[in-house]
Amino acid sequence: MPSRQAVRFLDRTTPPHIVTLVFLAGLSALVMNIFLPSLPQMTEWFDTEYRLMQLSVAVYLGVNAVLQLLIGPISDKLGRRPVILWGIALFCVATLGCILATSVWMFLFFRMCQAVIVVAMVLSRAVVRDIVPQDEAASMIGYVTMGMAVVPMIGPAIGGLLEETMGWKANFWLLLLLGLGMLWLSWRDLGETAQKSGLTLGQQFREYPELLTSPRFWGYALSSACASGAFFSYLGGAPFVGTEVFGLSPAELGFYFGAPAVGYFAGNFISGRYSARIGVNTMVFVGCWIVTIGMVLSMLFFWVGAGTAISFFGFMTFVGLGNGMTIPNATAGMLSVRPHLAGTASGLGGSIMLGGGAALSAIAGALLQPGSGVWPLLWLMFATSAASIFAIVFVIWRARQLKGLDAA
Repeated sequence: MPSRQAVRFLDRTTPPHIVTLVFLAGLSALVMNIFLPSLPQMTEWFDTEYRLMQLSVAVYLGVNAVLQLLIGPISDKLGRRPVILWGIALFCVATLGCILATSVWMFLFFRMCQAVIVVAMVLSRAVVRDIVPQDEAASMIGYVTMGMAVVPMIGPAIGGLLEETMGWKANFWLLLLLGLGMLWLSWRDLGETAQKSGLTLGQQFREYPELLTSPRFWGYALSSACASGAFFSYLGGAPFVGTEVFGLSPAELGFYFGAPAVGYFAGNFISGRYSARIGVNTMVFVGCWIVTIGMVLSMLFFWVGAGTAISFFGFMTFVGLGNGMTIPNATAGMLSVRPHLAGTASGLGGSIMLGGGAALSAIAGALLQPGSGVWPLLWLMFATSAASIFAIVFVIWRARQLKGLDAA
């Protein structure tokens, strides 16, 4: 079991500083959403359709999902440090490709390649599990992702302002500079934290059935995937809703778009403060209910004719709050089902979450058409959030069943 060691910033012979872990996770989050307020303008620039341009979200999430299946076992075998450094370096190359793209297809290709930055998100969580005892993992993951929540909170607002003043490419120039800075910081501060597996890569991948046959792993993974599915649906549909339904400018859309991150920040603070005391299952259960209640309230406002941009984006703070409680605790649960497969579990769980997110983002983009209004998106978000409740209820039931067997 890992134990606390002294930490010295920019000294890779000691465990990485929490600032480095926050920035690693934050960069991955920023790449996902900084350019979203620019989607309508990018559609015009590339002379294409919104549905095609919106694939820049779906393909990014889809490749994220596939990469996470590979990242966990590879990092368990080769170590966290080399995988993170190579991932960030490749991300910088892909970002330059996005800037220089001359067609929508070239842009989508390099956007797909940008997904390699997912190594920062996946392995920042695995590093936490490497350096702290199991009962502290949920709290530390909560604090790391609480800091990370600041990035998507301000990212769309920054992206909207950059687009209005310097054009949409300014978003990707900023990402390139941040990627280079993160590469330097990781080189200086992030030493190796994992005890490398003695298994071959083939043997590492054959460890997946041990996770896939665990009902509790699936319960945690699906509760996280379904709760976050409401947010990923929002990522795919909110730019259209903000622009076409409410007539918001890129800067206004960027300001409103960060509403879920306000709740996410608060939810992660609650996780960091209370998870070890209350327990991960209870935190996930309450978080899933908060997401669902937020969607019900938003739907009621539109049903009675009181729906506005303020109500639509305002109730998205419930989605963020619930996810801030659900994701770090469900992640800690996934990593603790089989502690010796922490990297693999982080990658597989993240793949399930983002694979579902990619599908839901694409569905949201396909459902929203001129004249459709906001209802297709609201129904999609409600359905996924309600499903998350059933998933965590199954985990709680299974935990009680196992406890009864141990007692017997």
